Amino acid sequence: MKDLALLVADKNMDYALRGILSRHESIGVQKLDYEIGQHMGRDGGVRTTGPETLSLLRDQFRDGILMLDWEGSGSDSDNALILEQELDRRLTPFWGKRAKAIVIEPELDAWVWGSDNVMQDVIGWCEDLGIRKWLANRGYEFHQNQKPVLPKEALQTLMEQLRRPRSSALYEKVTAKISLRNCNDPSFNRLKTTLQKWFSSM
Repeated sequence: MKDLALLVADKNMDYALRGILSRHESIGVQKLDYEIGQHMGRDGGVRTTGPETLSLLRDQFRDGILMLDWEGSGSDSDNALILEQELDRRLTPFWGKRAKAIVIEPELDAWVWGSDNVMQDVIGWCEDLGIRKWLANRGYEFHQNQKPVLPKEALQTLMEQLRRPRSSALYEKVTAKISLRNCNDPSFNRLKTTLQKWFSSM
């Protein structure tokens, strides 16, 4: 039996997780034998049929993770945490306590906005201004944690300035370098806490 099955909404999420799980020591877990599958229905598909799809793997994997963006999920829940709890309830009959849903608010792109230096290095930023100041000059707003209010659009604007595509490989490169210990995104921390509970390296 393998350690972990992950069902995610798209290729970007797949690659971001590969970057994170390649650094298992940084999140305090053992090296995992895992597989990642992408739902054909993207975020909305994970919301509607994800728990049932993931249930097909419960006899092959010790634990399971279901992951999607709040943005684009099509949920009528009041917030991402309520949707996450609903998905957890739907996972329980199949997995018991061996599976967890993670709903990222607003979307995965928020996870890559950690260190300016890492982002600038990965994307090959060569402007005089740092990326956040450059974006602020173009009207982008930032939360108190200095992450863009519109993280996907901000990243897309940077890549358009560089005349480069926003590829899935970019997500893996960033998550393979940013500080995972200091990431304060609530959804990332729920993922990290869950993995530590299941696969602690201590």
